[in-house]
Amino acid sequence: MDRKKVGILIFDDVEVLDYCGPFEVFSTTRLSEDNRRESQSPFDVVLIAEQHAPVVTTGGMRVLPDHDFHDCPALDVLVVPGGWGTRPQMENPQLLTWLRERVPTLELLTSVCTGALVLGKAGLLEGKQVTTHWRSLDWMQELFPHTTVLKKQHVVEDGDLLTSAGISAGIDMALKVVSRYCGEPVARATAKHMEYPFPDHNERRIEI
Repeated sequence: MDRKKVGILIFDDVEVLDYCGPFEVFSTTRLSEDNRRESQSPFDVVLIAEQHAPVVTTGGMRVLPDHDFHDCPALDVLVVPGGWGTRPQMENPQLLTWLRERVPTLELLTSVCTGALVLGKAGLLEGKQVTTHWRSLDWMQELFPHTTVLKKQHVVEDGDLLTSAGISAGIDMALKVVSRYCGEPVARATAKHMEYPFPDHNERRIEI
């Protein structure tokens, strides 16, 4: 398969595992485990921010994006993570406009945690089934009454839109993307390489 270009959005106060989890999944995927060290991932992953300046995540990690909104290449998959930083991003006109312009060119649009709220503010969740971090489920339904918020699923797939629950759920979401493009055996091998349990069940892992 041709390599798929995966863009992961980052911004100040982004939750680290929200974007690092999917990054690890996509970057460590291999179509054959027999020559893992000699081959490359079928996914080419880049980090995207509004500007080229370093981003400071939740917890203080400093991250340098590969692209800004102006020089971002064509993408096949976009990942929008969550974290406390989504609150100002929900009202960021530059980001919301960029998302609206990018989405028609994507094959898959995905979110982790409260990244789904940013997608909602961009008007991208109308009539869709979605989920988010358990603490924000009711808030999300209030904000977007024409969106169906599913509370029991860890990852929700609605056509070319995938949304996931909080933080670590982004790994499960990314593995589902790998399954779509490369097949479940490759996704299972990726999870095994990461020593991560493959998500055979899609129920939430906590009581809410």
